[in-house]
Amino acid sequence: MKVTIRFFAAARERAKCNTLELELPSGVRVCELTVALLAKLPELGPLMPKLRIAVAEEFAGPDDVIPEGAEVALIPPVAGG
Repeated sequence: MKVTIRFFAAARERAKCNTLELELPSGVRVCELTVALLAKLPELGPLMPKLRIAVAEEFAGPDDVIPEGAEVALIPPVAGG
């Protein structure tokens, strides 16, 4: 299945793109997606532990399954004043 990944803020800067499509097996979990993503974009490595991952506009945990056609967002922490 194809998964569309959207990058925001520092993740976008490191990935050097706004979106990326990955071909992954059906039933893939978020933790498996991160492994595949780091293989494709190792420059995300230092940032990965700090990222929040959203699947279909809902924050997801490492064991959550990504449904077919869902959009995944990588969201770094934000600071405000």
